[in-house]
Amino acid sequence: MEYTAAVITVSDKGARGEREDTSGPALVNLLEDNGYTVVYTSMVPDEIDEIRRELTHCADELGLWLVLTTGGTGFSKRDVTPEATEGVIEKRVPGIPEAMRAESMRITPMGCLSRETAGIRGETLIINLPGSKKASTENFSAVVKPVRHGLEILRGVSHDCAALHHHDHHHGEEHHHHG
Repeated sequence: MEYTAAVITVSDKGARGEREDTSGPALVNLLEDNGYTVVYTSMVPDEIDEIRRELTHCADELGLWLVLTTGGTGFSKRDVTPEATEGVIEKRVPGIPEAMRAESMRITPMGCLSRETAGIRGETLIINLPGSKKASTENFSAVVKPVRHGLEILRGVSHDCAALHHHDHHHGEEHHHHG
């Protein structure tokens, strides 16, 4: 089974060729190190319509398992990646960005200012990451294991979390059923 992924870099300067993209390639390496096959990468400016187009292309046409975006998650007027993502997802997955922000907060109090979101479109999970190489790889590393499990549930190749961990909660307890 192939775990397919895409990395979309959102950057006005990068799209204009004024800045080298370091976070995109770093995320590709991190994905490949974790068993993903990166089949698509792109760079787009901070424009809602262009970001949405890339996300829907990856989900609807390419049918990828996972799409990571890097960039456009801050407070600048041009930062619209979360809004573009919210416009195409069908289900939100708030726990992923919550976990990433919690990890960022351990490193810098500025971590709370990151606005990334995550959600599901069809059978594709989309996760926003910050624009810096360091922050984006730290953030994705913090959630890489649960993301993999979530993708397996989404694709029907794993059982639900509750079923998997059900026996752990009752370990050592005896159950008596009275008729």
